[in-house]
Amino acid sequence: MAKTVINVRGTESIPFHNNVDFCVGTGRMGLALTEEYLKELSFVQDIIGFKHIRGHGLFTDDMAIYQRRVDWFTKEETIEYNFTYLDRVMDAYLARNIVPFLELGFMPKALASGDQTIFYWQGNTTPPKEYDEWTKLVTETLAHLVKRYGEQVYSWPIEVWNEPNLPGFWKDASMPEYFKLFKETFLAIKALDPRFRIGGPAICGVRDEEWMKAFFDFCKAEGIKPDFATRHHYTTEMPAPSGHYGYQKLSDPQVGFDNLQSSRDIIDSYEEFKGMEMHLTEFNTSYIPNNPLHDTNENAAYLAYQLERLGETSYSYSYWTFGDVFEERGVPFSLFHGGFGLVAHGCIPKPTFWTFAFYKRLQEAATDCVYKGKNAVVVRTANGYRAVLWNMSDDATEIDVKLAADAKEYTVIRETVDEVTCNPVKVWHDLGEPKYPSDAQVETIRKAAFPFTESDIAVRSRGKIGFTVPVRAHGVVYLDITERVMEGDRGFTYGRRF
Repeated sequence: MAKTVINVRGTESIPFHNNVDFCVGTGRMGLALTEEYLKELSFVQDIIGFKHIRGHGLFTDDMAIYQRRVDWFTKEETIEYNFTYLDRVMDAYLARNIVPFLELGFMPKALASGDQTIFYWQGNTTPPKEYDEWTKLVTETLAHLVKRYGEQVYSWPIEVWNEPNLPGFWKDASMPEYFKLFKETFLAIKALDPRFRIGGPAICGVRDEEWMKAFFDFCKAEGIKPDFATRHHYTTEMPAPSGHYGYQKLSDPQVGFDNLQSSRDIIDSYEEFKGMEMHLTEFNTSYIPNNPLHDTNENAAYLAYQLERLGETSYSYSYWTFGDVFEERGVPFSLFHGGFGLVAHGCIPKPTFWTFAFYKRLQEAATDCVYKGKNAVVVRTANGYRAVLWNMSDDATEIDVKLAADAKEYTVIRETVDEVTCNPVKVWHDLGEPKYPSDAQVETIRKAAFPFTESDIAVRSRGKIGFTVPVRAHGVVYLDITERVMEGDRGFTYGRRF
């Protein structure tokens, strides 16, 4: 059996940018008007608590913001803005302690220069036929948000469009046309108020180096300084279709990290933009919403390594998405369907949910990081340590943990998420994979979707505590190690029966 040794002497302080809770993705914004969506978001926020939420569809017709009204009698055309649904969505977000990372898109049909659309819900992906109308739509929307929600809106990041380097998301993947969109939008928003924070180019992994360099060449030539850069990050090969699903092999993680470093290097090669924040406004393993990998423990372990490394190049990294209320390829046929979400319908947390929850716990208590590696990260706290361990392989492993200790005894709480202890998709499979499970079936599956918790005592010897943690294949283990202070009650002895 493979074995890893973690040996912390007590003097270590390792750079670790853990911004796990900065942002999370969602389906199109209009889905926030549905009950199940809000239940899933509430569940995620109660346990993890993300700061921002980013999704598509701010200006698509289901949000009904952009209106061209023709008078019945005079036939005179009037442009109107309707913020009824926008306010409902924003109110729902703020009630759950989350604010938007605003993505500007897609194009309202009445303002679009063409009829190209994407997804089941037909988001229009063509440039505006009138740029003045587009910039007015953007600034009227932002002005309304400021009027309703106050100066906090200036801190909400704004991203211009989504994946313009893909022809499906931006007609012909036209670089000059996107750069025009960015410039016109950027200048209009800054004219409204320079406190707004605006970034791009929101690219995915196709010709990304070419696009990133061309974008910053353009910004430099035009005298434009974005407030941050954005791109996306997915880590699977091409899909092999089967029925409703697509199956993909995971990429070598280092290939993805190197790709992100290339973007970081391009940005830093410009004196004007060096050190600029780079936000991964979407990331996941697979980039399709019907890959069963998303529902698995393997996904959870792989993402644990991603979260350990992503902060080395990127200010933030937004998991795509928080929940399975999502319709890019239509309404899902089944409870588990390979959806992007951290949470399945019925507020069933998938294994990857706990990877994020565990990293959030590291963030909440850490004074500094004392260990980072390919299968573990350990942080020091005020009265002990917290750690996340993982195993991306198909075979079980053991991790020997040795930690510098001041106290005589420590309580070690271990929470395990693996294919044995926390595997809701297996329970669903064993139940016969019901497409539309009953409430009782959902509750049974949900019971199997939480970590298995154990406790132990570690006693100091020669200035350290030590113990071995078994980690099954595709497992993720959280450790909370705190100084043990005995209180007890008179006459009570643990283990005594007579």
